[in-house]
Amino acid sequence: MFLLNRNDLHRQPLAVTDAETLGVAGADTVERFLARRDDHEMTPLHALPALARELGLAALHVKDEGFRLGLGSFKALGGAYAVFRLVLEEAAKRLGRAVDAGDLDRPEVRAVAATMTVACATDGNHGRSVAQGAELAGARAVIFVHAGVSDERVAAIARLGARMVRVDGNYDDSVRQAAKVAAEKGWTVVSDTSWPGYERVPGLVMQGYTAIAREALRQLREPPTHVFVQAGVGGIAAALAGHLAIVLGDTRPVFTVVEPARAACVVAAARAGHVVKVAHDRPTVMAMLECYEASLVAWRVLARAADAFMTVDEEDAIAVMRRLARPASGDPAIVAGESGGVGLAGLIRAVAGNKADLGLDASSRVLVINTEGATDPRRYAELVGMEPADVVAGKPIAEAML
Repeated sequence: MFLLNRNDLHRQPLAVTDAETLGVAGADTVERFLARRDDHEMTPLHALPALARELGLAALHVKDEGFRLGLGSFKALGGAYAVFRLVLEEAAKRLGRAVDAGDLDRPEVRAVAATMTVACATDGNHGRSVAQGAELAGARAVIFVHAGVSDERVAAIARLGARMVRVDGNYDDSVRQAAKVAAEKGWTVVSDTSWPGYERVPGLVMQGYTAIAREALRQLREPPTHVFVQAGVGGIAAALAGHLAIVLGDTRPVFTVVEPARAACVVAAARAGHVVKVAHDRPTVMAMLECYEASLVAWRVLARAADAFMTVDEEDAIAVMRRLARPASGDPAIVAGESGGVGLAGLIRAVAGNKADLGLDASSRVLVINTEGATDPRRYAELVGMEPADVVAGKPIAEAML
């Protein structure tokens, strides 16, 4: 499925709140927090000249979030950042004075954090980020996971000290259960999706993702003409589309949102003109994108800043994983998890059927995001055709794939 954005809000300025969240000042705040982290490094930007030639493009670059903050996913930027912000805000309220990123390790701030419990639902990666943020800040974390989350992903979160709670049903069911229990217990929900009355914290999560766009613009010689980004509830797509619209203005790239055909809640919102809940179909291999209702905040941004919406099939996602693992001569090998290469899968499909709609041609400079590495190494090995022992999440494993 492919849809151009026909919403009346298309190309209109972002809502004031969203512009403040995703603009330059917000990105500056994210950078200040990242600078305080010992494990922070700019993630790689890979050029794929051979694949660009094959697709008839001037350039193709992949921003590789498989190396982000030791968690192997872009979500390391969102949940942990939101936890830090919430801890500092609570500390400022209780201590009666201003605190900032440099105060996170102060005893009086950690004493406040120790009284806080943060909770969220997750498909895997967001929960790891929230758990890591809680561990680093000295807070407690309770993470709700649905039936489809693999034991390997549950174990990875638990290793960060979080208490794990299994929930029957799908991701949306786990979101509702996390919110219900947190309200009963007085915990703080750190969700990457939003609903009526709950928007600020998901906005902070999205603000964390602006670091990806800022880094990519610094790493590229020229801004991209086209960007393809995958969506679950739409947070990363909205964060990047919104930030690029603000900083590049009229020269912003053509922005396409890509989803699994089996869980296309943002496409559904684009068709309806508002957020809707889509029916739960068969599970998708793109596990981190299996969401059935878009985030209200994300859709508000995408209605204005996205130019097209499309879906890809199961075989598209798997084919891209394999293609990146064993690239054409001259291109680097890239470890992309089940959801990591979906933006690239969308580009390949668009070149085959929607080049004119998007203005893709021999002058196009395209940016895609590898949103995760092998965060479930066993599943990655199974899909790509490797031995599990050869797969290490977030590590270069090109030699094992030759």
